[in-house]
Amino acid sequence: MSKHKFVPKMLGIVCNWCCYGGADLCGVSRFQYPPYIKLMRVMCSGRVSMEHVFRAFSNGADGVFIGGCHPGDCHYITHGNYDALSMALICKKVMKHIGINPERLRIDWVSAGEGIRFANIMNEYSRKIENLGPLGIAEALDQAALEFKIEAVTKIIPYIKVVERQRLRIPVRSEEAVIDFFNSEEFNRLFDETIAEKLAISQIGLLLREGALTSGEIAKALDLTPSVVSRYLNISLMHGFVRYEESRKRFAIS
Repeated sequence: MSKHKFVPKMLGIVCNWCCYGGADLCGVSRFQYPPYIKLMRVMCSGRVSMEHVFRAFSNGADGVFIGGCHPGDCHYITHGNYDALSMALICKKVMKHIGINPERLRIDWVSAGEGIRFANIMNEYSRKIENLGPLGIAEALDQAALEFKIEAVTKIIPYIKVVERQRLRIPVRSEEAVIDFFNSEEFNRLFDETIAEKLAISQIGLLLREGALTSGEIAKALDLTPSVVSRYLNISLMHGFVRYEESRKRFAIS
């Protein structure tokens, strides 16, 4: 019996002024790329948010592409493509942290005159996603676990945006500087102190929403050490997110 070839679901979110123009030229020039890549146009790649990325994944996308103007060529004085790059690199870090292959998200630059470049990127990226396989299955995550992790991230996206503005935004507007920062030990430390901690607390809240649990049960469900879970539970207790039921020796949602 012949096996059915995996056909991925892919979303491309592209800026109006450059990458969409490149996609249009690609079509006019009859350059070929897979028809299963659906494009969504935004005025600037800087308008793409983590909500868009994780909503796409929660709706079954196997890969998400963000396309913008080349660095330095943004049509707006805000240079939104640098904001898009920062968002994408944070998003990739979060994806890796929750067990989703970060290569399922790609950001790249295409000008309005680069139809062949757009086709080449789409073909290369689609092959990558085909090789990775379906979202969740390739990561050994069942549907319930995948939905749980994505929901936990979605709940803290407003917090991540605040952290990005206050602690993760660098003053230098260059692609090299942005990439260097998000590959640095400083970023890893800040991520662990802020986003990773908040994400763990979000996951604990989702677990307790289903019923009261002991700290050991929480540690086992999240694959964390008891000492780490105890620290997060103490933070949650201090902020009134959870309560401890002495009679049952369990933690419950407040």
